[in-house]
Amino acid sequence: MSSNSARALAWLITGEARQHPGRIAIALIAIAIGVALGFAVHLINGSALAAFGQAVNTVNGAADLKIEAASRLGFDEALYAKVLQVEGVADASPVVVLRAGVARGEPFTLLGLDIIRAAEVTPSLIGAPASGPGGGKQGGGGDDVFASDALFLSQAALIAGKLRIGDRVMINANGQVHPMTVRGLLPAIAEGRRVGMMDIAAAQWLFGRLGKIDRIDLKLTSDVQAGDVRARLRPLIPADAIVSDQNDDAQQSDGLSRAYRVNLTMLALVALFTGTFLVYSTQSLSVTRRLQSFALLRTIGMQRSGIVALVTIEGALAGLIGATLGLLIGFGLAAGALDILGGDLGSGIFDGAPPALILAPLAAAGFFALGVAAAVGGSLIPALRGARAAPAVALKNAGDSIDPRDHLAGGLPLTLLVAGIGAALLPAVGRLPLFGYLSVALLLAAGITAMPWLARALLAPLARTSHRNVPTDLAIQHLHGAPSAAATALCGIVASTALMIAMAVMVTSFRGAVDQWLGDILSGDLYVRSEPGWGGFDQGSQTRMAAIPGIASIAFSRQVPIVLDPSEPPMSLIARPVGTDGAALELLGEEVMPPPGTTAVWLSEPAARILAVEPGDAIRLPIGTGARFAVAGIWRDYSRQQGAAVIDSSDYDRLTGDSVRDDAMVLLEPGADIKVVQRAIRAAAPPPLKSRLTMAEPASLRTLALSIFDRSFAITYVLEAIAVIVGLAGVATTASAQASARTREFGMLRHIGVGRGQIVAMLGIEGALLGAVGGLIGVTLGVAISQVLIHVINPQSFNWTMTTRLPVTLMLSVITALIVSSAITAMLAGRRAASMDAVRAVRADW
Repeated sequence: MSSNSARALAWLITGEARQHPGRIAIALIAIAIGVALGFAVHLINGSALAAFGQAVNTVNGAADLKIEAASRLGFDEALYAKVLQVEGVADASPVVVLRAGVARGEPFTLLGLDIIRAAEVTPSLIGAPASGPGGGKQGGGGDDVFASDALFLSQAALIAGKLRIGDRVMINANGQVHPMTVRGLLPAIAEGRRVGMMDIAAAQWLFGRLGKIDRIDLKLTSDVQAGDVRARLRPLIPADAIVSDQNDDAQQSDGLSRAYRVNLTMLALVALFTGTFLVYSTQSLSVTRRLQSFALLRTIGMQRSGIVALVTIEGALAGLIGATLGLLIGFGLAAGALDILGGDLGSGIFDGAPPALILAPLAAAGFFALGVAAAVGGSLIPALRGARAAPAVALKNAGDSIDPRDHLAGGLPLTLLVAGIGAALLPAVGRLPLFGYLSVALLLAAGITAMPWLARALLAPLARTSHRNVPTDLAIQHLHGAPSAAATALCGIVASTALMIAMAVMVTSFRGAVDQWLGDILSGDLYVRSEPGWGGFDQGSQTRMAAIPGIASIAFSRQVPIVLDPSEPPMSLIARPVGTDGAALELLGEEVMPPPGTTAVWLSEPAARILAVEPGDAIRLPIGTGARFAVAGIWRDYSRQQGAAVIDSSDYDRLTGDSVRDDAMVLLEPGADIKVVQRAIRAAAPPPLKSRLTMAEPASLRTLALSIFDRSFAITYVLEAIAVIVGLAGVATTASAQASARTREFGMLRHIGVGRGQIVAMLGIEGALLGAVGGLIGVTLGVAISQVLIHVINPQSFNWTMTTRLPVTLMLSVITALIVSSAITAMLAGRRAASMDAVRAVRADW
């Protein structure tokens, strides 16, 4: 391109920007929003995973391999001696892991270590005795770590417990309470992680874990592969233990939030995809308005490629500026969201302090490129259409590119529709609904490309009827006779409306399903829960609580995390009274009685989908030596995404010997005073638990659960609000652009006797009709896309199903808002265009 051509292009581009800054700003903002949301979600997820992974690594140390208990019940310590004999194992360090608490602080993870062994395998876990007052004998020394009452805390645990070095503190773990002295810190533990360390023998003796350990950290010889050692260990590992390494830890932490963060990222990219359609709409209107100018440029020598370059560069510049703004906004959003919602965006997946924001230059470059590509993609089709227009025809302003008498071809929309349906039927890829999101994109594209046909079909009945009103007839005939222009105007409206309605239907359906499920399962009068880290209800306290006057019945339960695969997040094992028929559970489908010699287990819907089993299938659970389990039924559960398995309390006691319970559901006798019963329950609880019990009635639990749901979907509500704002802004710019492009039409109407007020009324009716058509199509398309979200993406991401619930009030409100806003903005934009002198308006119409 010559320097003169470059200057000419620059002059044309800057002139368009000066004349119509609002339209360019809308396209720019649409791109910025999509980039900002995607980049923010990526930064938040990356920061949260990095912090979580660092925390896991610091608690686990730097072991080459580790043998872990599959549940918090631990495994026999006799395995330790056997592991030391395995070829390739240089050293091994046994570990007891307890959930502990102090009277004034938050629970923390208490590690019991063999100090000598840990010094060789995981030295970063060993406490550093403090020097000076309170730090130990003669100012501190190495012997402090072996003292039976010596406790070493991370900085976060020290602060949470409001403790200082040298303090004497009562530690509660596994239902036992003993005094200990804070002798020092754990300097290598990640910031924000509450961890404590003590001698393993003291931990076993004081806290009732004799003969049991929870982990064995392994250091391998330099001449072996970890995979070979794992194979040698496999025959030694009991059913209640697993072998894992740091890669498994990384995969497990990744799996905790993978579906959640991928879905948020995909929703953000769908917003960017919608921005592409808004750019397309804006550029199409701009090209239509400038067709005569392009024709004149072609006549004086500009090539078609120059027209394509002009429009494409305009889009690229909008993309460059929008993507840059998007990265800056995304960084700010990520920083704010980490402080307010945490690294899990309110989903409750990660605990601990908010992670530090970590920059991701490669991700920034990727989202920047996506933003520019979206803008260029939205500009390319209008650019080609403007270049293909014949100069002679364009100079005479032949009108809409589609003859209203022609039959509109539906091949492309139909192809996209079929492809979208086909993609929705494909399975997940690595448990991620990638084809589901491809289906959403294809369905959205099908709806947009079908706009000319859909607009004509919806307006045809009105076009065949005379309304004896000049503005009404003119408005209807214009829209019906110019389907291409109508489709261009509707493109951005339909895209943003469809996205908003799809998310609204999905969230409404999910929330309604959770609300109904809560009503089904919360059948008790009072629910009691013991705080983690403070033991539970032993057999004696259970008996005392059952005998409290006013209690008709009380059902105790225990929930234990179990690991079936070291690379997957743990599943929940729930012990509760079930009986032999599972009548106490909300079952989905039929129940199958287990064969003789097996223990019945009822799986939650997510667990059944993750394990790919059905009622009657045999499964393995890491409890009970040699125990065999069979799936008796599937029950609905929306509280545990990673799945849960229920076994009867009697089976749990028999297999584990653990009679402690964490929770209780209470049914009261008629007329019983619930406040009196609550006080009696607290009095009957074990001493450490008396101030650590949470008691709630069903109504408050339901309210709490729904508030957690709303917090988890807060980012989705933000996406919906942004879609509404962008859609309404698109309406305004569309109306303004079309009114400006039709000044000569208005002048001609003025010449034949149509008044200014009638022209403004005509534009208002056109705007209302466009809003109605766009609203109807957008809502319909949104409902169709929501079915992919509900029946494909949700089951493949989170492993639960639900029925569709339509937010009818919201849908009607959206259509009404589009009709009113489109009418008002069209009239406001038309007043200026219609006020131009009739002779001046048609002076260029030769």
